[in-house]
Parts: sequence; structure tokens; C-alpha cells
Amino acid sequence: MDMQNPEELCLKAKSGEGQCPADACAVDVPEPFSLVIFGASGDLTKRKLIPSMYHLHKHGHLPKNFFILGTASAAMDDEGFRAHMKEAVKSALPDEYSDEGWEGFAKALYYRAEDFTKEGCYGILKEGLPPLEKKHDTGGNRIFYLAIPPQVYEPVIEQLGASGLSKEENGYAHIVIEKPFGSDLESSRRLNSVLKGSFRETQIYRMDHYLAKENVQNILMFRFANSIFEPLWNRRYIDHVQITISETLGVEHRAGYYDKAGVIRDMFQSHMLQLLALTAMEPPSLFEAERVRDEKTKVFRSIRPFMPGTLDGHVVVGQYGAGEVDGVRFPAYRDEPGVPEGSNTPTFAAMKLFIDNWRWSGVPFYLRSGKRMSKRSAEVAIKYKQVPHLMFRDVLQDRIEPNTLVLRVQPDEGIDLHFQAKMPDSKVCLTPVLMDFAYQRAVMLDAYERVLLDCMGKDQMLFVREDGEEETWALLAPVMESIEAGSAKPPHLYEAGTAGPEEADRLIGKDGRAWRPL
Repeated sequence: MDMQNPEELCLKAKSGEGQCPADACAVDVPEPFSLVIFGASGDLTKRKLIPSMYHLHKHGHLPKNFFILGTASAAMDDEGFRAHMKEAVKSALPDEYSDEGWEGFAKALYYRAEDFTKEGCYGILKEGLPPLEKKHDTGGNRIFYLAIPPQVYEPVIEQLGASGLSKEENGYAHIVIEKPFGSDLESSRRLNSVLKGSFRETQIYRMDHYLAKENVQNILMFRFANSIFEPLWNRRYIDHVQITISETLGVEHRAGYYDKAGVIRDMFQSHMLQLLALTAMEPPSLFEAERVRDEKTKVFRSIRPFMPGTLDGHVVVGQYGAGEVDGVRFPAYRDEPGVPEGSNTPTFAAMKLFIDNWRWSGVPFYLRSGKRMSKRSAEVAIKYKQVPHLMFRDVLQDRIEPNTLVLRVQPDEGIDLHFQAKMPDSKVCLTPVLMDFAYQRAVMLDAYERVLLDCMGKDQMLFVREDGEEETWALLAPVMESIEAGSAKPPHLYEAGTAGPEEADRLIGKDGRAWRPL
């Protein structure tokens, strides 16, 4: 079944065909604002930020009054910046770009060539913003987006505070920070301390773009708005939960960052544990940002800690070797450009976790993520228990597969429900049946578009809070320390284009279970 296109519903209603439901146009236009992008000459700005803002503008999701001020050390003026961003939008959105649409958008683009890691530059920014705010009538609402390397987060944050730009006077002042938010518990706490020296928690937007994916947002709606599922969402009915994020890509051009991070920092501390929290959390009393983030943090605090000497039974790490993905031959991780010789950085990990609370006591959560795997996929699979009394055991030869509910996050966002039904024209013969809901026909916002809109709208639900961030770092600290101290086994090699190392199959197999096929 397909979700009806909200824009089609609205157009039909305007032409007199049917009625537009109240929530069909769910995107609220935010207040006027300015967006200051630090690192505006970089890859993130060209690939994601400016194309996302252009798309929002074209579809009427931005206010009339706004402007974007890019800043970086690269020498460029306003016209040069607009020309570079025009090519970026053409490349990222070839079907969306139009000269007419670009002309209107480009008038709101500006650029200042400055090295904002240096103290003296913030007077220029502080003096330069008010004239633009007056010209575009943005009311003093400011968003500072750090599209810069993590190692220069702290000086930029400190100077925004020292210059007074972090103060909220006539409007809001928000700061958006891309992951990685620190590299361990100590560095995360240090960065939080720097942030709190200049901004309040209500001004800080720690971004994990996975939380803005449509079906990640849908997890809470699906659970708490449907009475037929939530009563079965507990240890009485669920055998185990599998969370998978697999990538066909390798390290690509990120070797310098990735070899220091590895899959634990890159995927588990953020995306994987955020998916787990949304799947496992209790219903908040209100669907409101702080209530939701309270419940997510409770989940993190309830995860059973990794104990010294027990990691082998709960964690498997791997590293991709040479192999084929979709018929193309790729080198091993250690042979990728920029990767140090003999690197033991893991590119794959599988974990078994337990949440020690009333709802989930005894239910294992199996998490796996890796690069250069056989298929690009991200999903949460809820595996239900076998029926308690199998009355068909004397007439059926095959084992009846338990029910499975799959929340697909990418690439084809949707929901699958697998159950058994009688095969037509048979006396006693069961066949698996799949109910499939797909978002494919719906007009959806890109993850970056959603987080930008929520930042403009002062909604922090899709952003990570300080306590949740530090809880996840603390949970994974023993794993990272074991790998980096050399006390853990070297990563198990797996061939590119496969589902990961065999040891990951044994991790779940020793419990009498198996991973869902990729």
C-alpha cells in the first residue's frame, strides 16, 4: 500500500476535488531568520546545506524574509559564492533547478572571506550581520551552523560567546553542531563545557541526521498511535530485536577521519543507539521535545554496561578485505588511500545488548553495522516469539516462522509485517504473507531539510541532548578502550560485498537465532 501524496491532496482540494485533511500540509513556515554557515566553501555546504535550503525555498517552506551568510578562509565575494552554489544546486538537484527559482534564492546569499578560528574576525561578523538583518527584516533570529572540522569547534564556539553573538536579545541564537560530538566521554564533556560557556542548552542543536529520516520519526508514531502494536511491544511477546545499518560504500575520501574513529564512533555512538532508544523507550506523557529526550536518556541509562572480560561474548568487530560489490572490484580497507599500513580500525561491528528494565528484561538487542557490505540497508526488525502451543505440529513438516515487524529506514522507507496465512486450495498448509507499507509516493523532506526547519522552528526533538550524548559515550567506552589498547582481538576480516565476518553470525547463532538476510 502507498501513502497518498499530501501535495496531490491539497491540489485536488483547491480544484474542488475532495477535501484537504488538516494535516496534509504538515510543514509550518518558520519565522524570518539568518543562517550563518562556518565552513561555507566546504563539501557539506555544497552537497547538503545550500541544496536543502534551495529546495525548501522552492517549495514554499521558507519565510519570505531570510538570508544566508557563508564564511570561510577561501577567497571569494558574494557573486563568486553564488556562482559556486549555483553549480552545487544544479549537481545535487538536477530535476529541481530552474534559472527563475535560482534568481530569487541567490539574492539571499552572501559571503565573507575570513578565518573565524582567529579572535579578531568576530567584530567583522558582529558589525556585518545587523545591516543584512535590517535589509532582509529577519528580526534578529540567528542560526550558526558549524560545517567545519571538529577540531576547530571549540575556538569558534568560544569566540561566538566572547563577541556576544550567542546572546538572545531581539530574537533567538541557535548553534548547530554536526557529529562527531567529541571522540570519547572526556572530549564530549569538554565540548559540552565549552558550549555551556557561551550557549544555553535550549540554544544547542547537536545534529544526528539519521533522526530526521522519515521512518525514524515514524517509529514513535507507529508505536504510540496504534493500540494493536504497543500492548505487544515488550518481553512477553518479543523474542529479540535486530537493528542493522549496512553500507556498500567503503571509507571513500574520509580515511583521515575514519581511521581515527572506526565504526564504533562513527555509527554506534550515534545512529545505532539512537535507533535503539526510539525502539525501546517508554511513551512520554506529551509528544514534546524534552519529554521524548527524557525517555531516550532513560533507555541509555538502562542498558547493561559492558563488563571487563566479557566483551568477546557481546561484541564482534571486523574489517573489510578486497572483494566485489555489485560486480565492481574494491580493495581492502588497509589498501585504501590514506589508511595507515597495518591499521586495525574496525569497519564492522556486531553487538548484543540488554536493557535492564521492566519492559525489556531478558530481551536481547542485536546491533550490526559495517562498510562494503552486500547491500545498503537500514532497518529495525522486531522478532516476535513462537506461538506458545503449536496445534499444527502433527500435520506440518516445516517450522512455522514467527511474526516479524520490520521498520525500513533506507533505502526504501516503509514498514513490513510478516505473518502466516492458509494457502488457498489446501487443507492444512501455511504460507508466509507480507503486508508492505511504502513511503515511495509521498513527497518527503530530506533529512537535512527537516533538521534545518526544526532548528528554525525551535524544535529540539530530533537533536541530541547533553546527558544522552554522554551516556552513549560512557556505555561504549570499554569497547573502544579495549580495541585501542590492543587487548581485544584484531578485527576479523570479511570479504567486501558480503554480510560481514562469520564471527558475527556466531554471536547471534549461539543463542539459536540468525540475522535477517541483507
